[in-house]
Amino acid sequence: MRYYIIAGEASGDLHGSNLVAALKRRDPNAVIRAWGGDLMRKKGAEIVKHYKDLAFMGFVEVLFHLKTILKNFNFCKKDIKQFAPDAVILIDYPGFNIKMAKYVRKLGIKVFYYISPQVWAWKRRRVFTIKKTVDKMLVILPFEKDFYDSYNVDSVFVGHPLLDEMYSMKHVDRQLFYKQNRLNPKKEIIAMLPGSRKQEVAKMLHVMLEVVKKFPDYQFVVACAPSLPVSYYKSLIGKANVRFVVNRTYQLLQVSSAAMVTSGTATLETALLDVPQVVCYKGSRISYIIAKNLIKVKYISLVNLIMNKPVVKELIQDDLTADNIKNELNQLLRNPKRQKRLLEDYDELKYRLGNEGASDRAANIIVENIYRPR
Repeated sequence: MRYYIIAGEASGDLHGSNLVAALKRRDPNAVIRAWGGDLMRKKGAEIVKHYKDLAFMGFVEVLFHLKTILKNFNFCKKDIKQFAPDAVILIDYPGFNIKMAKYVRKLGIKVFYYISPQVWAWKRRRVFTIKKTVDKMLVILPFEKDFYDSYNVDSVFVGHPLLDEMYSMKHVDRQLFYKQNRLNPKKEIIAMLPGSRKQEVAKMLHVMLEVVKKFPDYQFVVACAPSLPVSYYKSLIGKANVRFVVNRTYQLLQVSSAAMVTSGTATLETALLDVPQVVCYKGSRISYIIAKNLIKVKYISLVNLIMNKPVVKELIQDDLTADNIKNELNQLLRNPKRQKRLLEDYDELKYRLGNEGASDRAANIIVENIYRPR
């Protein structure tokens, strides 16, 4: 069978790559064309658009790139029609994918949405479009199933694909990691995860770098995303006393004592690896004001959303200062009671996410439902 997958961000490329592998196990004759990245390509998908050319964050940033976005959208419509897939699989990336679902539905092609957009947080009216245009939602967060059920949307909780990554991960040799990355063996590490898009990395690193001098007994290591060139990070870091690693975020977290993490999937990854963290987010002033008036949830980090309580500290917009980060890191590093409570909450979080095997469950559902009548 023929599959067309659309993933517009780095996290979508990761989860999409595991889905591609699972589809090929379930359907050995699968032909897969996709918007994604290097990970999906390695698993056998033909990449027609790389996510590096697609990721725009914030309301203002999107407005500046409307012409490019429209051009990409029209290209995608023509490409899908020409490829004539048996199924189109959408991975998050809501502004683009929800609109694309409308078009694909008109072509009579089955539409599966793997990894739901955060319609439960804002723009809830999108759920009505999803109900009309998507054949089945394959959700990865436990509360999402309840949300879609309340709107009578056909959905299945398949579990979280990050669990597959975590459980298959090799244990990192601490001494070897330090040696390979020229780190000081006498100092513990505080990891810096500033995001994967240029705009957010610039904003996050600016604040995170101010924290470095406040912890002279620790060494700071930046996790560079594969979506950005190393030269970009170097231009931001300047002469700051930090190291960086490229495409080794999981290994870095395994040897870190704490982390500063930009809100997003990385907060969940950090929690699954049992690393104490402070969640950071800062956008443009206009984007923040708009988002504050639209978002309908109490928290921005996946950890807190899943647990429905403030497990990890969230420092947002004006609260994101070097002093506030310092105070929270001190608690995470030096308060045994806080550390114990945090790790207990992390254990409960893992339990709520279910068992590994999300990619295989999603692939099975897609293949089994392609030829079923609507």
